[in-house]
Amino acid sequence: MAYTACCGRFIENFEAMPAPDAESLMRSRYSAFVLERADYLLATWHTSRRPSGIAFDPGVKWLGLEVRQHRPLDDTHAEVEFVARQKSAGSPAVRLHERSRFVRELGRWYYVDGDHL
Repeated sequence: MAYTACCGRFIENFEAMPAPDAESLMRSRYSAFVLERADYLLATWHTSRRPSGIAFDPGVKWLGLEVRQHRPLDDTHAEVEFVARQKSAGSPAVRLHERSRFVRELGRWYYVDGDHL
């Protein structure tokens, strides 16, 4: 799916167009990591766990995202299990397998935290 149809509309128009569900937010956050958009990542991180900043590792190439499960728990909580792959120059590719927790506040979804699987 094209960037603008999938995630770009949420990243580029954050104030007016929040991601409609936790899975869409997860996909847009992956795209923000690829694009090194710290502004979007921080804005979509719940305030209870938000870091003060994000440092991107130089030379990292993101290789893909597989969403394995999107599980709404109730109207304001959801979990997304995903595998993201990346490669650093001169190193083998690595997989980040996580079950992430999301919360919805005032109509907007936020990433809270996750467990590495």
